[in-house]
Amino acid sequence: MNKQELIKKFEERKTIIGNFQGYAIWWEDIKAIFEELNEPKKVTIPQFVADWIEKYKTELSLREAMSQAHVSIEVNDWLIELDEDGAFLNQDIFARAWFDGYEVEREKRYVVTLKNGQPLVKSQSGNTLYFNQNITVGNYKASRKELEEAGFGWVFDCPGIEIEEVQDDSKI
Repeated sequence: MNKQELIKKFEERKTIIGNFQGYAIWWEDIKAIFEELNEPKKVTIPQFVADWIEKYKTELSLREAMSQAHVSIEVNDWLIELDEDGAFLNQDIFARAWFDGYEVEREKRYVVTLKNGQPLVKSQSGNTLYFNQNITVGNYKASRKELEEAGFGWVFDCPGIEIEEVQDDSKI
């Protein structure tokens, strides 16, 4: 509930204070609102930030964990990202995640296929990605990071490739 909703709720209820029964209902509403306000909301962060927090939360203070972020280019870049007004976007989110908990945002996943229909698949060992000549083989669903780490980052810029973002893991 945001500030405007709280103000509106209090404005609606203040006319009820005149009678005792109304006051009791109003008081229960106030208690519920304050309980909701005291409940910290979890923020959503990328997996690499969650990994950083989990790695250092028991060893470092919040300040130390943020100041050591330069060790990871990915975490550092995320922490120093600015909005259009030049304010830091993610430092408050990092602190809230550190203290109140977090949820990990789901990475976008992609299905990659050559224009001739050959799907990008993963070997049974899980170590290799390759295009399979058997077009009936199921496509591998990979994040951008997985594709880049496997040397397939070029597929996002190649006109001979079809890339489809997969919204639901059950799709393919």
